[in-house]
Amino acid sequence: MQSSIILDTPTRWNDYELLDCGDFEKLERFGEFITIRPEPQAVWPKILTDGEWKSKAHVRFVQKTSNSGEWQKLKKMPDQWRVKYNLINNEDIVFRLGLTAFKHVGIFPEQASNWDYIVDSVGQMKTAKPRVLNLFAYTGGASLAAAAAGAEVTHVDSIKQVVSWSNENMQLSGLEDIRWMVDDALKFVQREVRRGNTYHGIILDPPAFGHGPKGEKWKLEENIAEMMTGVLQILDPQEHFLILNAYSLGLSALVIENLLKKHAGDKLSIGELYLQAKTGVKLPLGVFGRCLCSK
Repeated sequence: MQSSIILDTPTRWNDYELLDCGDFEKLERFGEFITIRPEPQAVWPKILTDGEWKSKAHVRFVQKTSNSGEWQKLKKMPDQWRVKYNLINNEDIVFRLGLTAFKHVGIFPEQASNWDYIVDSVGQMKTAKPRVLNLFAYTGGASLAAAAAGAEVTHVDSIKQVVSWSNENMQLSGLEDIRWMVDDALKFVQREVRRGNTYHGIILDPPAFGHGPKGEKWKLEENIAEMMTGVLQILDPQEHFLILNAYSLGLSALVIENLLKKHAGDKLSIGELYLQAKTGVKLPLGVFGRCLCSK
């Protein structure tokens, strides 16, 4: 297979903007509120001045440990608010955002490119109600996109509070009937292999490091090959799509290609997600592989 690496960025966001990034931080607008958060990929200098950043921002996250920190409010704003994203089928999905102790607010905006790919892939399928599995599903952007496209969705994440947050987003979006699973993603896939269950679409966005609900350890480099072995066994052989997304410093899109090319062949596209700042810089935010099969 001849490889070409696609650079992909979402273009349909109204409720999100990357305003600037640099000096290991990013300045972002979520709806009407502007945040400053750490960003390890932003190794270059900021374009805007520190004064311009501070004058624009409502809140800044200050790292205290490697895993947590605190938000310092610079202007009045709520701890929770909502944004929406308009999918390519003109359905809106809605997210409740919040200031968490881990610098996250409840969405990864670059994933909107994958949400639209999901809607398009489900729309191309001949199956009346495609079955879609979302692994490491976080607050459910991909689950909402699949459900809004008409799929039967199973959502798997190891953290109960995050699954509850996803359920809240489903209700805000006017959707229903997503199957919620608080489970270790790898163990869930292995059980589905034994049961003989299959899915028409599978989405994975695994962390570099993580833990299952019973303390199961996940390390991307050590566990991803075993995970993909199972995932490829539960893809419907006649009709399917697959998305593997990974945000890990230094990970190449060619790693994704090597994991998937035997199965996907010429149907595989690999690339890098990024966000385009208003100041002109491009912020890399992970690599992906996508494949679509309809026989």
